[in-house]
Amino acid sequence: MASAEEPNKPTSLFDSSSSSSQPLLSNSPASLFPYPSIDDPPHNNPHESDSSQFLQISYNYGHRPFKDIPILVLFLLFVVSSFGFGIFASFNRNIHYPDLSFYHFDSKTSNCVMMNSLSSSSFNWVSLYSTSSSVFKSLIWTLVVTLILSLPICFLLLLLLKHYTRQIVYALLPFFVLVPIFINVYWFVACTVNSTCSNDFPMVYRILVLIFIFLVIGVIVWIFIVNWHRIELTIQIIGVASDALSMNLGLFVAIPSMTLGLLIYFAPIVLFLVFARMNGKILPRHHGSSGEYSCVWKEDKWVPAYYALAILTMLWSAAVMVEGQVYVISGTISQWYFSKEEDDTPRRSIRKSLRNAFGPSAGTICLSGLLILVVRVVRAVVDSARQEDIPGMFNLILRCCVNTFLAAVDYLNKFAITFAAITGEAYCSSARMTYELLKRNLLSTVFVETISTRLLAGIAFVLSAIYAIVACAILHAVSHLGVDTYFIAVAAWLLLIVVLAFFIHVLDNVIETVYVCYAIDRDRGEVCKQDVHEVYVHLPISRNHRSSMATTSLLV
Repeated sequence: MASAEEPNKPTSLFDSSSSSSQPLLSNSPASLFPYPSIDDPPHNNPHESDSSQFLQISYNYGHRPFKDIPILVLFLLFVVSSFGFGIFASFNRNIHYPDLSFYHFDSKTSNCVMMNSLSSSSFNWVSLYSTSSSVFKSLIWTLVVTLILSLPICFLLLLLLKHYTRQIVYALLPFFVLVPIFINVYWFVACTVNSTCSNDFPMVYRILVLIFIFLVIGVIVWIFIVNWHRIELTIQIIGVASDALSMNLGLFVAIPSMTLGLLIYFAPIVLFLVFARMNGKILPRHHGSSGEYSCVWKEDKWVPAYYALAILTMLWSAAVMVEGQVYVISGTISQWYFSKEEDDTPRRSIRKSLRNAFGPSAGTICLSGLLILVVRVVRAVVDSARQEDIPGMFNLILRCCVNTFLAAVDYLNKFAITFAAITGEAYCSSARMTYELLKRNLLSTVFVETISTRLLAGIAFVLSAIYAIVACAILHAVSHLGVDTYFIAVAAWLLLIVVLAFFIHVLDNVIETVYVCYAIDRDRGEVCKQDVHEVYVHLPISRNHRSSMATTSLLV
């Protein structure tokens, strides 16, 4: 505990006066393998001298130079090219493309000419809205109400996880099994009672599906039984992360705004893709077998290339936005973590993180998004090849090498953006420094992959399922939609679970950021957030790092 004269100074782990007041830290497993102290003399070993630079890691409030500029230039080149060729496509489009069906071959002129008929532009759009039935209206109103209620549901869930984490988790754990069992039995009975469903879906297939779903439920139960010893620690980690997120509620405005900005940015590109399809000519085509001619659309040769460019730009931009959201969350939470005020949030922390994300670290985020995109594409190719089950030893070896490469990229990318948000370093430097930081402090880069994400996902599933059941009961009571009621309830369930999945995504990033900040605290020998240390000190030690450090100490 800090002295009374310096209440805002972070507590040092090596301060003898604080050892008695911090039994959890003094008895931590890390004491078996102590990390370097700030007062230690410099070593002659160049590797050890290089690692000393990490002892002063903290949030970089100062000037940050631009990093990974070539990748940023490449990304901007993709964006400018997509918009430039898209504008050209919009002005160069063939206005007769919508009237293709009204063209016929004229043998006198040997060209395609338009028949004297109504143009397709006179299409009666009123028929498009003829589906405004009671089912459509009920669906729209249900989705609107669900979207409105999802905001207070997320806020209430955050408050409950902050103050009553243990009670919420243990109260909802039985529903992880009871809700799927109820839904499984309910659909089986409802389908058996209904004559139409029973005729279309024979009893044998119904029993097979029923058994399969029960097997899935059994796997879920087995997962929680195997990881039961981790639940208590996971509950504490979720509680700490919920507290950190509740101190930075502005993230629930900034992160959705970034997603909305991405959709607005996508709108003109999608429009350009539509206009690019209209670049071409209507030409006659001879059918050799019948000797007749027909009018077909022949697009320009550059259109497929533009489609590839625009689609790659959209995919890369989506990956950049996801990594940018992680950057903003990490930067905001790390400022809160390293702030001297215990119960206050630094001013303009979100604005500062946004400025860094779209400024000095824009190239770093673009590089991370590019790597994520490449990993996703390669993984999709590998999965498709696995489904085709191509035989051969070469294919097996290639698949193993690709999986190893993807695992290595995921390993390095896990905390790279988080570290870059804290320090402002380039992507490669952040990946290397994060690995060295966790290695020196006997921490693993895969600790988050315990059951915290699964536990939060289970909570989201249970809450959304309960909401869908209530919505279905209300619709049955106030309307006579019949079977369509279940489809509307499923749509409401999907919408709510998407919103809750966004909430879980933010909370997961907060957990990872707090973990990196805790590692920096350990490395500096300080305690910026005592409640965080009291929880994270119980994390398991990385066995690989422990053995490597023990070997190094013996050699020295």
